[in-house]
Amino acid sequence: MFSNYLESRRDLIKELVSRLNRKYPYAAILGKDVVGRTIRVTSKMTSVGDTGEKQCGFVAKIFNGKTYSEYSFSDITPETIDKIEKDIYEKTALDESLLDNHVNVKALNDEPLKKDFCREVEGEHFSTDQIIERLNNMVKKAHAYSNKIAMVMAIFTEYDTRALFISKNRELSQDYTWMNVVLMTVAFDNGNMKQARTVGAFNSYEKSFEYVEERIEETAQLSIDLLNSSLIKPGVYDIITDPSITGLIAHEAFGHGVEMDMFVKHRAKSMHYLNKEVASPLVDMHDGAAATLSAASYFFDDDGVLAHDTLIIKNGILQTGISDEVSALQLGTEPTGNGRRESYKRKAYTRMTNTFFSKGKDKLEDMIKSIKHGYMLFETDNGMEDPKNWNIQCVCSYGREIKNGKFTGKIVTPVVMSGYVPDLLKSISMVSDEFVVTGSGHCGKGYKEWVCVSDGGPHLKARCKLS
Repeated sequence: MFSNYLESRRDLIKELVSRLNRKYPYAAILGKDVVGRTIRVTSKMTSVGDTGEKQCGFVAKIFNGKTYSEYSFSDITPETIDKIEKDIYEKTALDESLLDNHVNVKALNDEPLKKDFCREVEGEHFSTDQIIERLNNMVKKAHAYSNKIAMVMAIFTEYDTRALFISKNRELSQDYTWMNVVLMTVAFDNGNMKQARTVGAFNSYEKSFEYVEERIEETAQLSIDLLNSSLIKPGVYDIITDPSITGLIAHEAFGHGVEMDMFVKHRAKSMHYLNKEVASPLVDMHDGAAATLSAASYFFDDDGVLAHDTLIIKNGILQTGISDEVSALQLGTEPTGNGRRESYKRKAYTRMTNTFFSKGKDKLEDMIKSIKHGYMLFETDNGMEDPKNWNIQCVCSYGREIKNGKFTGKIVTPVVMSGYVPDLLKSISMVSDEFVVTGSGHCGKGYKEWVCVSDGGPHLKARCKLS
């Protein structure tokens, strides 16, 4: 159900936008009301609290004919609307000396549209007590698997995002949910400690829980197996990625590099490679809130632009990047629905949403058989990219050694992938017919500005430097 709070402020927001339009060529206000809960059960404690996504407030964006400015506020009432209007006029006013070197842009396109969007939770809703019971059972089952399991943590996170966007010609609202169930097991033996995790992330309580519950013993066993892992010998290897690592490559190796606010700042090498080969002909890559259903699937972005499915790479050729509305305006391109804010208190940047490689035609078993000596890499740990120079570093939680087309049983952890982005993408020689996108994490812009994202794709066979 849409936010009662935002609904109660709708007419006031429309009135404020109308007032701002008397002074400014463009004015729009975004309202956000995000609620949810995080429930955590460990071997020793249970806690219930608000989701980290929680926020409630508004941000106004205005164009004074020369530049764009923003002003955020936490509430609006009949008693405060006059003061908010005055504050916007006064606090967004810039000294003329600051405008000497401004970028010349026009007012944003404000095509008429009035629509309310809603994505319901699939299936039954679970109460807090029901969730705690299922998390408790997961913890108990993992402990019962082996006396080497020293600690277990099970976490349920749910958030309901409600947004209202109003400009002169647009009036949009949206209401959508997402939830994650995470199980982490920690194994301990002879002074050695290793952990493993499994994530179920769907727009469904039952699906999220069932996915993890079916993998409790598998997760516990993996943490035990990792006790016998070793470090990898650094070198260049043939690799096969599981969908988690495929997504890490999509996100880090190329996703950040095509965020077009970096084009505006001349900080992205990819701006010079549009319509050029950047990957194997086997590679297609997408990003977009409408590209698939996952954690970053919404109906319109924080600029009021409808969700897109953007084909970034087609048959190895770079087609386009992704953009927020102001960056697209500066570049003379169409916005792709990727304008996102950490909260109403923060600036909108170009941000990835659901980022993934398309599936291919190869069978995973054939990919494994084709490896003379290499590794299959699993489970995203972290990563980073330098969009200006196209260097990456991606950390995988573990890898399984393959020799002569078979797993040897040897596990290495952690595994760091590094190198030059086009070298990695052009080395892709097989793409599986399986496809998974997982949405359970967050991405920062640099070191801050966190938003929910998802990524994934098929299994890939490639060649990469590992250490």
